[in-house]
Amino acid sequence: MFDPSLMGRLSFKHAAPTQSPLPPGRNFLGIADERDTILYVPEALDLNAAVPLMVMFHGAGGFPEKVLPFLEEHAERHKFLLLAPHSTFATWDIVIGGNGPDLERLDKALAEVASRYPIDPQRLAFAGFSDGASYALSTGITNGDIATHVIAFSGGFMTIFMQEGSPQVFIAHGLIDEQLPIESSGRANAARLRAAGYDVEYVEFNGKHLIQPAIVNMAIDFFLK
Repeated sequence: MFDPSLMGRLSFKHAAPTQSPLPPGRNFLGIADERDTILYVPEALDLNAAVPLMVMFHGAGGFPEKVLPFLEEHAERHKFLLLAPHSTFATWDIVIGGNGPDLERLDKALAEVASRYPIDPQRLAFAGFSDGASYALSTGITNGDIATHVIAFSGGFMTIFMQEGSPQVFIAHGLIDEQLPIESSGRANAARLRAAGYDVEYVEFNGKHLIQPAIVNMAIDFFLK
C-alpha cells in the first residue's frame, strides 16, 4: 500500500486535549533521546480559547535554541505556542534525500502539543530560516490542510510532490544574500507559488543571509492578522 509520508504528507489530526498543559517557558517534549523538540509556552496562556501555534525550523547546522530567541518575545506578547523541532541530521531530511525521520518526528510533536492544548486550526504556521525555510515551504505547501500559514526567512528551494489546501505564504529574502542568491531563491519561490494560485506576501530587505528582527515583526503580523 502506498505510504503518503513518502510524498511528505503528515498524518496529524486536530483533537481535543487529553493531557495536562506544560509549564511556561521551554519544554523538551521527549520526541527523541537526542536532538529533541522544544515547545515554548507563554505565561498566562488562556486555555479556554483556541491557541495559535507556530512551528519554527532552524537552518542547516543549527538547533532550536538558535532560532527561539527571535520569536519567544512575540509568543509571550501575543500568547501563541512556539514549537521548535531539531533536525535528525545536520539539516532537514528533505534537503539530504527525501522525507523521512524529520517528518515522523514532526507528526509526533504536533500530536503531543495537541494532546495538551486546544490548537487553533486557523492559526497553525510552518516557519523556518534558510534550510529550515526550504523545509517549511516544502512541508507547508504539501500539508496546506494543516498549515494555514507558511513563513520562509531566506529559504532556498521547495520540494513539493503534492499540494493540499491553500495556506497563506510569507517569503522574505535579503537583496545581498551571500549564501542563497535572491534571484534563484526568494524571487523564484514567490513567483512559482503565485503562478500556482497561492496568496503570497513577498518582502525584500537590504541585508545578508540573516534573520532580521524587523522582518520577524512583519511575519508575526502576517500570521496573526
